[in-house]
Amino acid sequence: MAVTIYYDADADLGRLKGRKIAVIGYGSQGHAHSLNLKDSGLDVMIGLYKGSRSWEVAQQAGLQVATVEEAAESADIIMMLVPDQTQKELYDRAIRPAIRPGQTLMFAHGFNIHFKQIQPPEGVDVSMVAPKGPGHIVRRLFTEGVGTPALIAVQQNASGHAREDALAYAKGIGATSAGVIETTFKDETETDLFGEQSVLCGGVSALVKTAFETLVEAGYAPELAYFECCHELKLIVDLIYQGGLSYMRYSVSDTAEYGDYTSGPKVIDEHVRESMRDVLRNIQSGVWAKNWILENQAGRPSFYAMRNKDANHQLEVVGKQLRAMMPWLKPRQ
Repeated sequence: MAVTIYYDADADLGRLKGRKIAVIGYGSQGHAHSLNLKDSGLDVMIGLYKGSRSWEVAQQAGLQVATVEEAAESADIIMMLVPDQTQKELYDRAIRPAIRPGQTLMFAHGFNIHFKQIQPPEGVDVSMVAPKGPGHIVRRLFTEGVGTPALIAVQQNASGHAREDALAYAKGIGATSAGVIETTFKDETETDLFGEQSVLCGGVSALVKTAFETLVEAGYAPELAYFECCHELKLIVDLIYQGGLSYMRYSVSDTAEYGDYTSGPKVIDEHVRESMRDVLRNIQSGVWAKNWILENQAGRPSFYAMRNKDANHQLEVVGKQLRAMMPWLKPRQ
């Protein structure tokens, strides 16, 4: 399937001049979007709840701060950058009463629109600009003049210019300097959830833990198992990130490459492929989203139980001890 890729020359930042942009939330993405937009010469306001710890932080960064209600009332463009699980309640309480025809409601992930948790009224543009990187990377690359690639999508085009405005916003945060791919809310949501669950988070976490457990059960030292199955993973991922699988295979030993070809398909076999298809079917049908929504409504009992169980896994205990040997590794809390 061919995709359309847009760059700086395809986007007109002037479309946003004289229009107030309310960035709702000042977390990872919120701080990056707002600071980048501000540095691009645009009128930015941060929407937060009263008493937010981020209120003073945003003000110290030179940004105007208001309550979510005030920001939604005064803005022309509202970008929702609070977590997925809090967006519906916040929208229903603070934004829906204020939203009016002619405004633009934007998202950086399609979850709440695609799964109909948020249903904007007619007369409002609904679009998405989704940078493919965490907020601190979006901010750093912008300051370096490089930019982070992003996806854009239009769900509702009341004005007839929703795509052009989304591209202008993407340019404002620096994304068009790297390249912006047009997609749909549906495709962004489903592929994003699938990637997180099958590879980036779920798949990698389960693979690392299972390999670690296999070596420990066979009598090998947990420290060796950690180094071989977890610690060195970053080295491999960095090579893939830099030049693809072929560059990774070029960079490792021939022994490692041969093991890649001969044993990889045994670990990730047809059974795993069918499991991935099942994961995708649950995402596409809305079953997974429904379960996650219900989990949040119930106070997250299963979520917290799973988090606590994995935090106490032997891999985590041994890893913490070994990382203490490497003071240059300081994870952010």
